[in-house]
Amino acid sequence: MDRSFHYLLMATQGLFQRQVMAELAGAGLTAGQPKVLDYLGLHDGSVQKDIALGCQIDPATLTGLLNRMEEKGLIQRRTEDGNRRSLHVYLTQLGWEKQREVRRTLDQLEQRVLSGLDEKQRAYLLEGLLRVCKELIDVEVLQ
Repeated sequence: MDRSFHYLLMATQGLFQRQVMAELAGAGLTAGQPKVLDYLGLHDGSVQKDIALGCQIDPATLTGLLNRMEEKGLIQRRTEDGNRRSLHVYLTQLGWEKQREVRRTLDQLEQRVLSGLDEKQRAYLLEGLLRVCKELIDVEVLQ
């Protein structure tokens, strides 16, 4: 296995994502939907621009994803304060049920994956990933 940073980061993300989708196979969710449900669980009523940023999803891709989620009855989009230009996205009752299932799955998988690390190693890993994220955000903003 390649031990370079870029390979390990991409491989880890891909493996984790595949495992999440395998665990949620019976939930009727497609790729990208668990991430949006998880985000909305913390930020219900967000505008699409904030969801795209928070989930690191291209806005055009997110529009299609939200359309499919709305068709499945997971979300609803509403205007607020008479502003027709920005739609706020809310979880429906079914959406909240799926969000809780996603959250349980993510928590269980995280616990399983990190079980081989002690508390200090976990803290270092999370701090390192946070720093990498911040650096990448800074680089993206400068471009």
